Amino acid sequence: MEPSQHEQRQAAAKDFQQSLGELQHILQEKSAEEEEIPKLPDDSINDDQFAENASVIDLAAWEDAVADIEQYLQEKEKADS
Repeated sequence: MEPSQHEQRQAAAKDFQQSLGELQHILQEKSAEEEEIPKLPDDSINDDQFAENASVIDLAAWEDAVADIEQYLQEKEKADS
């Protein structure tokens, strides 16, 4: 093997290892972000527990959802007319 091929392979191996390290770092960050996301309450909790957990839910997200539903209903009503 020529020295330049050997050097190229070493450089490629180094770049590959660096890319793997970056990928591992990204995956660890994603995993940490997923742990921070609050879980939605399930059906087995009582009203008090739901009220406590509901405060975690973003009010803006609820407003956006309501606006989307209202828009859908308006468009459906127009289509039915």
